[in-house]
This record gives sequence, structure tokens and C-alpha cells, in this order.
Amino acid sequence: MIHPLTYIHPDAKVAPNVKIDPFTVIHKNVEIGEGTWIGSNVTIMDGARIGKNCRIFPGAVISAIPQDLKYAGEETTVEIGNNTTIREYVTINRGTKDKWRTVVGDNCLIMAYSHIAHDCEVGNYCVFSNNTTLAGHITVGDHVVLAGMVAVQQFCKIGDHAFVTGGSLVRKDVPPYVKAAREPLSYVGVNSVGLKRRGFSLEKINHILDIYRVIFVKGYKLSKAISMIEAEFPATDERDEILSFIRDSGRGIMRGYTSRTNDDIS
Repeated sequence: MIHPLTYIHPDAKVAPNVKIDPFTVIHKNVEIGEGTWIGSNVTIMDGARIGKNCRIFPGAVISAIPQDLKYAGEETTVEIGNNTTIREYVTINRGTKDKWRTVVGDNCLIMAYSHIAHDCEVGNYCVFSNNTTLAGHITVGDHVVLAGMVAVQQFCKIGDHAFVTGGSLVRKDVPPYVKAAREPLSYVGVNSVGLKRRGFSLEKINHILDIYRVIFVKGYKLSKAISMIEAEFPATDERDEILSFIRDSGRGIMRGYTSRTNDDIS
């Protein structure tokens, strides 16, 4: 299952049924789980932890040292979950002493030429389209879709089930369940298509939509909007997740967009 023109360091831990194509290099202090396929001309560097049944396509570089001048050679990792696909020429850098690791979760699809920098934490079931770029220290929730050529500024957070349109520049935090677009990045509705695909009922989607109307559409100050939501909306997992995300936002959340309402669900 391992081509003779592949180099594997003697200290690397590779499961017996891993398939590795020619001209790939596996460095020391690497662990690769069962059922994973690694294409040709891939470089897996020190500190990589790759789960089961992953697919890594030609040209990818996993666990290179951080592109961070503060990095001082500390021993850190890249951790990739199970059933994740890494397409051609993706680069994922390992962590620094800030978080000690960079993480990509289970069942993700990271498309060609994307870059995930040091200390990022990416959740499960995420899709990053071609040329997506994450700077350092970014947190991405579960079921997030970033369309092609999205660039995310360091320390930003993107909540669960969010969708960011292609070519967007993300400089502020993106709350859960929303669609984000335009420049500067703005709220343009709830990610209703994605939520329906994941089994959210119409009632629950409309509940989320009503919350975001108060936050982004009606023109209230954010502190007043939060108070109104707490007073007027029943406590649900979705409501509490949205409010917690906003309260914990370090960079502040993206702006509202009030001149368009046809994304609403009837």
C-alpha cells in the first residue's frame, strides 16, 4: 500500500492499511490513521496527526512550521479529524505556544490552494472552497461554508452553520446561522438553505430569522437588541447560542444590512 518511491521517517506511526503514492515525504513525529490515502508529492511534516479515512491530494503540505515571527521552535501539532478531504496544494501550518495546535475537524472538505494558518480551530463538516485563506488564531464552528477566495483576518470567529459568499473579506466575527456578503462584510439573511439541508424545521428557521431581524435589520443598538431578545424571545438553544456568541466576540460582529429583506422566509 506504500509505494517504494515514498520516504517515511522510521519514527512516523502509519497504520497498516494506509495508502501512500510515490514521491511523498512523511517526517518524524507523524501519526496517520487507518484507511487514509495520501497522493503523490505530498509533504507531511513533524507534528501532524491525521485521522482515519482521510484523503490528501497531490501537492498538499501539512504541519509546516508557522509563518509567525514569534514562533520559537516549540513542539506543536496539526490535528486533522476522520473522513476529511484535503485537496491539491492545501497548506496547513502547525500551532504556536498560543494554542499549541492547529485543528481541522471530522468530515471536512478543504478545496485546492486553501491555507489554514497557525492556531486555527476548524469544526466538523466544514467546506472551504478554492483559495480560502485563514490567518492565525481563527475559530470556525461546525457546518460552516466559506465560498471561493474568502480571506479571514486573524482572531476572527465564525459561528456554526454560517455561509460566507465568495471573495469576501472577513474582518469581524460572523455569528451562527447567517449568510454574510458584500464589502464591508454584512448580514444578508439567514442560511436557510443550509439549515433545511441539516434538518432544521421551518419554525426553528423563522425563530432564528426573527432574532436576527432585531439584531441587524431594525436599527437598534446592539446592547438594546440583546436586551429585547432576552425579554421577548423564548429561551432556545439557538437563541442562547446567538447571544453567547455576540457577548463573547472579541473583534465585534459584522455590520447589519437593512435595505434588503427578500431573504426572509415566509
